[in-house]
Amino acid sequence: MPIDAAKALAAPPRTGEITWGHKDVQLYHLGIGAGVPATDPGELRYTLESRLKVLPSFATVAGGGKPGVTGGLSMPGVEVDLARVLHGGQSLVLHRHLPVAGTATATRRVAAVYDKGTAAVLVLRTEVADADGPLWTDDARIFVRGEGGWGGDRGPSVRPAPPVGAPARTVERTTREDQALLYRLSGDGNPLHADPEFARAAGFERPILHGLCTYGVTLKAVVDTLLDGDVTRVRSYTTRFAGVVYPGETLRIRMWPGRDSVRVAVSAVERGDAPVLADTVVRHA
Repeated sequence: MPIDAAKALAAPPRTGEITWGHKDVQLYHLGIGAGVPATDPGELRYTLESRLKVLPSFATVAGGGKPGVTGGLSMPGVEVDLARVLHGGQSLVLHRHLPVAGTATATRRVAAVYDKGTAAVLVLRTEVADADGPLWTDDARIFVRGEGGWGGDRGPSVRPAPPVGAPARTVERTTREDQALLYRLSGDGNPLHADPEFARAAGFERPILHGLCTYGVTLKAVVDTLLDGDVTRVRSYTTRFAGVVYPGETLRIRMWPGRDSVRVAVSAVERGDAPVLADTVVRHA
């Protein structure tokens, strides 16, 4: 069996130093569609170094290394074909506001391995801290097709109830045809997002957009629409990747705000509102 759950869970954490600066933050923001219109004051806080604020989802690429969805495949006890791998979900908890530049220690480990029968799910946890203490914790849920069936724990199955009623706000964000090519410069070089032959071998008609790119686009839309553009109000952000996005498609982002959280659902307009992000919650101050 390519996945040895016991070995993966028993493996010691991997720890390394990560660094980032304002250019890394700006590149990430451009990769998720910031800067349109280019002179809009609301966009300049994402693109101009003298006004720069860090969207919390930058944490998923900080340091420029492999993201959880591919980084977890090099952990002990895990040996799988990249073409069988999909990003199942992402959770991010912010312990402090993200600085524009920083040096920190990232500690990664496989926190859980679930047997879904026809697939396996790995939960790769990354905890990041600097000299002043914890910065963020993120969990990447990695879905590996064809690697289940060993009789292991199926994992939690409870999902939040869908939002009630019509959304309070709906916005649309059109992705660029070269969106994945730009976003991958922040660290995720998976050929699934750039190489047509690799994408077809993985079962897609053409390269797909990174799930974490859609994740960033969505958080930016919530911050700009409901949180007065204040990135420091975000406390946590979780989602389940329910479908793919092809670069050039339009995202329809529906929002149901509550007292201290926002429920969100995202779909692809051009494919009959096909679900893209589900079970999505942004918690805020």
